[in-house]
Amino acid sequence: MLIGIPKEIKDHEYRVALTPDSVAALLAAGHQVRVQTGAAARIGFSDDAYRAAGAQIVDNAAAVYEAELIVKVKEPQTAEISLLRAGQMLFSYLHLAAAPELTAQLLDRKIIGIGFETVTDASGTPLLAPMSAVAGRIAVQAGAQALTMASGGNGTLLSGVAGVAPGKVTIVGAGMVGANAARVAAGMGAEVTVLDLSMDKLRHFDDLYQGRLKTRYSDTAALTELVTGADLVIGAVLLPGRKAPKLITRKMLAGMRPGSVLVDVAIDQGGCAETSRPTSHSHPTYVEEGVVHYCVTNMPAACARTATQALASVVLPYALRLANQGMAALLADKGFLDGLNVYLGAVTHPAVAEDTGHPYVAAHTL
Repeated sequence: MLIGIPKEIKDHEYRVALTPDSVAALLAAGHQVRVQTGAAARIGFSDDAYRAAGAQIVDNAAAVYEAELIVKVKEPQTAEISLLRAGQMLFSYLHLAAAPELTAQLLDRKIIGIGFETVTDASGTPLLAPMSAVAGRIAVQAGAQALTMASGGNGTLLSGVAGVAPGKVTIVGAGMVGANAARVAAGMGAEVTVLDLSMDKLRHFDDLYQGRLKTRYSDTAALTELVTGADLVIGAVLLPGRKAPKLITRKMLAGMRPGSVLVDVAIDQGGCAETSRPTSHSHPTYVEEGVVHYCVTNMPAACARTATQALASVVLPYALRLANQGMAALLADKGFLDGLNVYLGAVTHPAVAEDTGHPYVAAHTL
């Protein structure tokens, strides 16, 4: 099979889904790979490295999109939609539940769209997990920077200093993002509280940190108390495949001290705060209700080399199966089939169908 790896064109997106080592594995399995020139040059994977692995380097995206299978990181941008063709397989993050316009465009192109974020296995969401880990760690760094005076923050140093209490960090959600955000925030010396609906997860945090952070069951009263009292709130809510629920209200944010910060990692799925709207690495923040909002939709791209290495290691086995077996690879594995979001003009993921208003068609009936 001919596999294409385009250069990402989303703002400050430097990741690729497959490294030169990944390409070598695909070539060893008998496939061909086209890589757009400069696809990973900024993160240290040169065209020569891809050539040495056996890839063909091409000058433009159109040549890449001639491939039967496109493996990329972010959802297709406006300029890429016209390059997609009927029956072509697209394997990438899609986040369609929060993107009805993109969903309609992909349906119109009649592609086969497999979303990294909805592939499942016994561990959960294996292709989302590494980027959630990266995003969770970056969220604290981004929040700490946004709290500085030059960034519009209130000047709180999360670690505090001798004689001055540390900043307060509230993390809404105890999944992969929340766990990694908690690790970094606690390591910095901040006063950290994690909220979640799962008592099992909260017990795990309690056992793991032995009093170095606090846990609270996430009801409205606790959420209001801990959001309004925080210097930094990290939205780490995930309902796989679905739009994020708006747990953090405008009223809660209005009650925060001016210059406090919200980092909404759930923004890819629409955001978990009523005031959240997508931002970019070029323009990462805005102020609403006196709170600095950081809602960048491709946060892991800030540390693109680390993120690429983490992502490629989990994407490669699935890409190999797709290249070797095509649709049969999905039909043989329910977790992989969960990744199928759109198929030849039909929405095949129930959460995407519900959130975008399209009819749901079960994949196994097609």
